Order: sequence, then C-alpha cells, then structure tokens
Amino acid sequence: MSNSVTPGVPVNPGPGGATGPDRAGQDGRRPTIEIVNASLGRRYRAERRFRFIGMSAVVIGLAFVAILFADIIGKGHSAFQQTYIRLTVDFSAEVIDPEGRRDPAVLRDANYLKLARDALAARFPEVTRRADKQALYGLLSAGAPLQLRERVLADPGIIGTTQEIWLLADDDADMFMKGRSTPVDIERGSGLASLVLVEGDEDNQVQVRSRANDFSAILRDLADYREEGRAPNPGSAPESAPSPQSVPTLESDLASQEVLGPDLPSHLVAINGGLVKVERATPSAVIGTLLKPLTSNVDAPADQWEILRFATPENDRRLKDRVVAWLHDLGAAGDIEKRFNTGFFTQGASREPELAGIAGALMGSFYTLALTLLLSFPVGVGAALYLEEFAPRNWFTDLIEVNINNLAAVPSIIFGLLGLAVFINFFGIPRSTPLVGALVLTFMTLPTIIIASRSALQSVPPSIREAALGVGASPLQTQFHHVLPLAIPGMLTGAILGMARALGETAPLLMIGMVAFIVDTPTGFLSPATVLPVQVYLWADSPEVGFVERTSAAILVLLAFLAVMNLAAVLLRRKFERRW
Repeated sequence: MSNSVTPGVPVNPGPGGATGPDRAGQDGRRPTIEIVNASLGRRYRAERRFRFIGMSAVVIGLAFVAILFADIIGKGHSAFQQTYIRLTVDFSAEVIDPEGRRDPAVLRDANYLKLARDALAARFPEVTRRADKQALYGLLSAGAPLQLRERVLADPGIIGTTQEIWLLADDDADMFMKGRSTPVDIERGSGLASLVLVEGDEDNQVQVRSRANDFSAILRDLADYREEGRAPNPGSAPESAPSPQSVPTLESDLASQEVLGPDLPSHLVAINGGLVKVERATPSAVIGTLLKPLTSNVDAPADQWEILRFATPENDRRLKDRVVAWLHDLGAAGDIEKRFNTGFFTQGASREPELAGIAGALMGSFYTLALTLLLSFPVGVGAALYLEEFAPRNWFTDLIEVNINNLAAVPSIIFGLLGLAVFINFFGIPRSTPLVGALVLTFMTLPTIIIASRSALQSVPPSIREAALGVGASPLQTQFHHVLPLAIPGMLTGAILGMARALGETAPLLMIGMVAFIVDTPTGFLSPATVLPVQVYLWADSPEVGFVERTSAAILVLLAFLAVMNLAAVLLRRKFERRW
C-alpha cells in the first residue's frame, strides 16, 4: 500500500530526515512548512501594525482631550480670583445721612459712588485733569458703591468715620493684574542712572541717563517689532510723539534716536519711586513723561531701577500707560491684591464681568434637573417594567420598541420645538421656567432611561422569577419584591447618565426661552431661570475679555458636575451590582 500525503499538512521527517513531498526541490514546489511560516510572519506583522494603529489612535485621542482641558483650565482658572483695591473711605455723614435719622431708606439711596471716587481722588491727589480723573475712576468696579452701601446698612455706626475698605476692581484692571491684558517683562538696570527734569515743560518730561547702555534692549526690541511688520517704520513718527525741537538733544547721535509711539510696545522706567514713560530713546538715555511722581530726591543717582516692557502696544490695550502707572503704584504700596472670587458662586448674571456669577444658573440647573428626575425616572422605570415583563409580544409592542430606540437618536433641538409648540403655545406654561425646561428634558431623557432599565431587568436571572412564582408570589409581587430591587442599581445608573446628558443640553432650552438675562436667583419651579450650559453660551457671545475667563470657569464647573454624576453612576453600579 502506497503512502499518501494530505496537501497542506506537514509530514514528520523519517529516520533519515527526509519527508518525501516536504523535501525542497523534489517536486519543484516550496515546502509546506515554509509556506506556513511565511503566512504566520505576515499575520504577526499585520497584528503588530493593527496594535500600533490602535495605540496611536488612543494616544492621539488622549492628546486632544489633554489639549482641550489644558486650554480650558488655562483660560478659566484665573476667574476663581478677583482683584481688590484698598482705599481709605470717608463715610461722610453729610453724604450718607445729612439729617442724622439713620432711616434705612435714606441710607440705601445715598450717593456711595461719590464716596468711592473721593477715596480714589484722595489716594492720587496729583491727578487733576478731567480726562485723567475719569480714567482713574474707571479703576473701580460698578459694584464698589454697592459694597459701601451694604457695609453701611450692615453697620450704620461707621457713618462719620474713616475706614480702610477693599473695593472691587474693574474688569480691565483685573485682567491686567492677572496678566491677561498684556505680558509685562521687567529688566533691572545695570548702570548708575540719573534723572533730570525738563524745565518749563508742562507735560513733566524728564531725561533718564544711564552710565551703561541699558536702553539698547529697547532699540533692539522696537527694531524686531518693526521687522515683523506689526508697526510702521520710523520714517513718519506718530503725532503723539514729541518732536526733536520740543525735547533736549540726547548725548548721542541723532541718527540713533528712536521715537516710541502708541503703535509700539510701551516701556516704562521705574526710578526714584516714580514711573517714566519712554518716548525717545538712545542706547544710554531716554526722554519721557513722568506718569508717577517721584518719592525720592530727583538729583540723587539711582543704582536700583527697572525697565518695564509691555508687549502689547498702548493703542491695542484698554488700559493706557497712565492707568498702568496707577496700578503699579497701588501694587508697590500693597493696596491691590487678588482674592478668592466668592462672588462667582454667589452672584447672578451681570453685564459687568467682575460682577457676573453662576449662582442663578446653578439654582436653575438644580430645579430643572430635580424636576426632570422626578418626572422621568418613575415613568421610564414603569414603561420598561411593562414592556419587558407584562406586555404581549405583537406588532404594537414591537412598534413601541422601535420608536423608543429611534427617539434616543433624535436631535435634542427637536424636543425643544416640541416643548415650544405643546407646553408653551398650547398649554400656556410660562417661558424660561424650570417647569417647562424639566418637561422638555423629561421627553429627551425618557428613551435613555427606558433602554437602560430594560437592560437592567434582562440582567436579572430567570431563576429569581421562577423561584418567586414557585413559592406562590403573584406576577406583580415577583416583579416589585424580587426582580425590581435587583435591577434598581442598573436603572439608577441609566437615570444618572440621562441626567448628565440633560445637564449639558443647550439647544432645546434655547427654544423654550431659557436664554433670558436673569439677575436674581430663582426661588422655585415657576421662577424665571437659566441653566449652566445656556449661561456658558451667553458669556461666550460677549465681547469683553473678562467674560472669556468666566466662560472657561463655568465650563470647568459644568465638567465637574458631569464628572461627579458619572462617578456616582459607577459607584452605584459597583456597590449594588450582583454577578450571577
């Protein structure tokens, strides 16, 4: 009987190591073992490529998420701090309560704005021009008079006294102190500097001379700035820059003089307690305007002095150099500082960024989600229990299941249109209230809760039902006493995930009017309200720079709530879930 070899199956070698058909070159074909090894190599290489591609996709996805979070945190973390200015306020009885009756109505209507402005004027007595005074008054927030009023109403005994009060700074000053307005670089002078006042000059122009070429960096900086095309060439000096005839000639070649206008980065020289705005510069000397009065002898040479460089030109900043000098003076005296921004969590919406908070949006979100949970969870669990345990299997229940699955994928704005047409236009429910918002979000989250609840019911073993029925329990008792308690953890997980989705929705709530400007904190389900995602939408549409950090901070709070809700869902599932 002849030996046969099955094609594709390697044959073990015989005593002499020969395999017949597997020997190379015997029949002109490749050995089977080589073919198998080659195919294995290709499969292994394909598997490694697939793993590399999958891991790369995960790394790229995580990188984008990290970039997103880094951008949000980088923009929003500063909103949890707020700048305050310390001023000595004279609570004049003539301004607050001229008749001395201490009537709360009179105290409430007093001119506290005058008190705040008088305190600023007393802090900077050198500011005399009308335009400069208006800029000085702009350092304080519009909420500063309200702080003074609350202080007087809380303690009328301070009327007639002088108190040191920390008042809220304006958003422009706040942005500057946080480094959002313009980056500030400080460079210490290396040479001994002397300062000379220009006699007969109404603009308080001075010369600052250094025994070293400390101002060469200014010239290089301006040359680089012009090479980048961000400022005009020095051929035509700006109108605001002084002409060579209006200032003394520097001890340097006229060709090396540089005229600094408002379209170029600003440079201030801090010397002898004052601040000089550089307007013309050479490597060893500058001429400029004295923005902050000197506090030491002008004739004494200074060995401790600094050059402050503001990267953003004055024309591109809301705060001009003179205002920056006042803030520098306050900072040097310890009269300005950043504190934790409690108002961000306790105040409602405002058109002033420094006064804007999320208290109204938080309470609106709480009322809306609480009512949504009360409406959607019982209805969703009841529908899931009926469809899974009691409903007959026919075309009607199949149609219901198909529609539930389809509703889970319907765009959320469709539910907003439904709420506008049915709840507001037909039933007449007030717009922009947590009640109508909860009704809309209930319809949106019901499919998610029903699907999750049915999955939880399906996870309960049939033996539980059979054992309950076997000891005499009715079908209703079986479901409510035995099956439902075991499925509740999964149902709660689905409900929390549905609430998390509802918390992040904006489009359906915009359709029912929850985009209103709400200053007061809502007190019930029928109070006008907004929610946190809509508040983020409103702030993102505001042009002020101060609202940029408020927007990012509100997003951080919203993400924190979503993370807590998802964590609660995971913990509930791990704590109560049973493995069969």
